[in-house]
Amino acid sequence: MSELRNLVVVLGDQLDLDAAAFDGFDPARDAVWMAEVAEESTHVWSSKPRTVMFLAAMRHFAQALRAAGRALHYTTLDAAENRGSLQAQLQDDIERVRPAGLVLTAPGDWRVLQAIKAAAEAQGLPLDVREDRHFYCSVREFAAYAHGRKSLRMEYFYREMRKRHGVLMTGDEPEGGQWNFDADNRDSFGAAGPGTVPPRAAFAPDDITREVITLVEARFATHPGRLDSFAWPVTREHALLSLQRFVAERLPAFGRYQDAMWPGDPWLYHSHISAALNVK
Repeated sequence: MSELRNLVVVLGDQLDLDAAAFDGFDPARDAVWMAEVAEESTHVWSSKPRTVMFLAAMRHFAQALRAAGRALHYTTLDAAENRGSLQAQLQDDIERVRPAGLVLTAPGDWRVLQAIKAAAEAQGLPLDVREDRHFYCSVREFAAYAHGRKSLRMEYFYREMRKRHGVLMTGDEPEGGQWNFDADNRDSFGAAGPGTVPPRAAFAPDDITREVITLVEARFATHPGRLDSFAWPVTREHALLSLQRFVAERLPAFGRYQDAMWPGDPWLYHSHISAALNVK
């Protein structure tokens, strides 16, 4: 068997077949590594729905990887050989599959980055950390932007990003003639309430998600949250349907009522796509 060139590390919030870590991926010489570890739900206690969202999305992404012909080394939460932490699991698997190097899209969590660096160093392997293209601004670019400024305000950084990337711009001016429409985003529903609001996009759990729900109920029984109505998107296809529903049914009223609340109605005009965005 030929030597494994790169083991591509994919974290639970990096579920994108076009992520930077896959640039130059060679199915004949490279493989993907993923692991479900309890540490990521207990380092800071996660709610049951959040844990199910991550694990179910990871397992569905594993299916997508296999369908794309990418070799995969995947450890489930209930596997006998599961070591419970990313660093320990990665070190064990490096010893088993013997890659020449590791490739990683930069994590959003400093703790996780340090753990993966430590695993690579412990095994004497090079680690290629690549920029995360899911953000308009890299960490280094933001450091350059912030250097020497006496104060940092999101408003001005936001304007800079709009100019740089041409988002909602007409030439050098903002679309609509002003940068900020916050004053128009604070309407209340009044005494009559919100009236009829379109139902949120909901997705019945399939066999994979139901297995995860059963596992999380048993493994994290004391964690907060309920799973009897879990219906979040855990595939790209479902995420895109959620986005389409938001644009068609909620976006026209979102700006006006984005800060409004109403008892017993947790969804209102919000998009319900942030969880899918967070896992990419």
